[in-house]
Amino acid sequence: MLALAWRHRAADFLDALREVFACFAVAGALTAFGYPASSFWSVLVVSIIYAAMLAPLTTTADALALRAVGSSSEGDRRFEYGWVRGAGSAAFIIGSLVTGQAIVATDLNIIIWGSSAFLVAAAAAAMALRVPRSTGLRLPGGAAPSIRTLLRLRKYRLLIIIAALVLGSHAMHDSFAMIRWKEAGISPPTASVLWSESVAAEVVVFVVIGPRLIDRIGPSWAMMLAASSGAVRWSVMAVTADAVAMSLIEPLHGLSFALLHLACMRLLGEMVPRGLAATAQAIYGTVAIGAVTSLLTLLSGTLYGRLGAGGFWAMAALCLCAVPFIAQMGKGPEQE
Repeated sequence: MLALAWRHRAADFLDALREVFACFAVAGALTAFGYPASSFWSVLVVSIIYAAMLAPLTTTADALALRAVGSSSEGDRRFEYGWVRGAGSAAFIIGSLVTGQAIVATDLNIIIWGSSAFLVAAAAAAMALRVPRSTGLRLPGGAAPSIRTLLRLRKYRLLIIIAALVLGSHAMHDSFAMIRWKEAGISPPTASVLWSESVAAEVVVFVVIGPRLIDRIGPSWAMMLAASSGAVRWSVMAVTADAVAMSLIEPLHGLSFALLHLACMRLLGEMVPRGLAATAQAIYGTVAIGAVTSLLTLLSGTLYGRLGAGGFWAMAALCLCAVPFIAQMGKGPEQE
């Protein structure tokens, strides 16, 4: 995680978000061709290198998208960040369906060629993207951008805590929802429909509802709605696995996840100096989301093993714990 953060810091320092993204994307594309290895250890080494090449791509892409969003010469947003993220979610669904059919029609090698081709295309698209430079940018008070000055931003620290609590609360659902539904007698086809509901809701919020809602009520209230939706969602899962009830709460994923993430991205775009965009995204992605979700996934196993579905009460509590921090977002100085 530290290595990932410093790779993003280098991208910020050199003001080379596009170049860093393109280099790692092409490196990942080339690494993929090492997968037809013959031994376990060879596959393991290739997998580690491949994961290392792909790790910076999501957060660097988010930083690029946020910078491009605000790069209009008229000062207006050219597009919404949510459109980009929603398109990614939709592409994931389509890609999963198409890949399954492609494997049946050919063989597993189609995955290597396909993923490598898309990575190279992504690198080319990144280099073609026009984004403003960040030279000369300073924080309030004249401080030069650095990790220390980033962490001095009070709202940034609050945002990290809020994201860790609300997004991290999804760990038990992601790990045990299918198991919970199967134990309750929900058939695999029905379970797949329920899961698809949540992904579809995510796309709708990212592309249609979320940006407009945040424009109307503001990021802080959007965060409050997301945390409340998460608390309701996990509370219902703690008491029932009825298929009808699940069909009603699974679309709340659009609020508990997508809306919270959109609000965080909007705030990051507003509060973080351009020269720290990739670093801020790296900390947000690795600490607030990655590390905390990993720890909560491990904890979820223990909770589910001892309490069963009752473990979802703990996830609801995490969402409620985020409420006081959200309330502080609009109060106090920008820095401390």
